[in-house]
Amino acid sequence: MTATKDIETLIEMMARLPGLGPRSARRAVLHLIRKRALQLQPLAEQMARVSATARECLNCGNVGTSDICDLCASDARANGQICVVEDVADLWAMERAGVFKGRYHVLGGTLSALDQVGPEQLRIPRLLDRISTENASEVILALAATIDGQTTAHYIADQLRGRVSVTSLAQGVPIGGELDYLDDGTITAALTARKPF
Repeated sequence: MTATKDIETLIEMMARLPGLGPRSARRAVLHLIRKRALQLQPLAEQMARVSATARECLNCGNVGTSDICDLCASDARANGQICVVEDVADLWAMERAGVFKGRYHVLGGTLSALDQVGPEQLRIPRLLDRISTENASEVILALAATIDGQTTAHYIADQLRGRVSVTSLAQGVPIGGELDYLDDGTITAALTARKPF
């Protein structure tokens, strides 16, 4: 493989990443080549380290460098709350907000009859086990407001009925949102979940 072919292959591989198309990948690769010593080499070394050490938490499904992630290992997080999310990106978004202090459970997707994804393909059985072993008092369903997300939420709520308190994130008008730019479903959810002013 020639050097030019190596660079083209790198561009093609980068273009497959979410958020990067062929043009963005080309610009990123050219920038990395120009800054080889400062950025390309350290990036390659860090990617090799992450490739060798990254793993899925056996308890919750988060990504870390040990079998049990830092969030599950923290005694301070054992407050009886488990927040159920679809994927690791959702967990990280919740952590960025910095308001939830309990533990998480990553499902790895949502139920989907069309895609033949049932409870066994997701981490739902593991969630049911955790409810008992961790003495959970509340399960917070933080799933997308899509048909599959809400189907999954209803399924989990039915499985947990009578065992633990089940809540979901509020839905409606986002802070700074203007009604004219919102879809009908968001306006309907916001009106249904209205509260005293």
